[in-house]
Amino acid sequence: MSIRLSEKDSGRTLGNISEADFQMLVDYMEEESSKDQDYYVEHTAIDALESLGASTDFVALLRTAVGESEGVDVVWAAE
Repeated sequence: MSIRLSEKDSGRTLGNISEADFQMLVDYMEEESSKDQDYYVEHTAIDALESLGASTDFVALLRTAVGESEGVDVVWAAE
């Protein structure tokens, strides 16, 4: 199973990530509820995920998604 990440506002698909990277995202990011499927990702969160051992592909996907902005809301779906 892989996890698809998309930009919340536009619905644009960012890419697929492994279950291990997804678990790292869930463990690190703040959830507003147990059914939360979106996360606000900014540069400091990406740096932290990288230092925790996130894959280079996952880090690159997030850096591309955030770009020069302060951050972006991403949503996930299991495929």
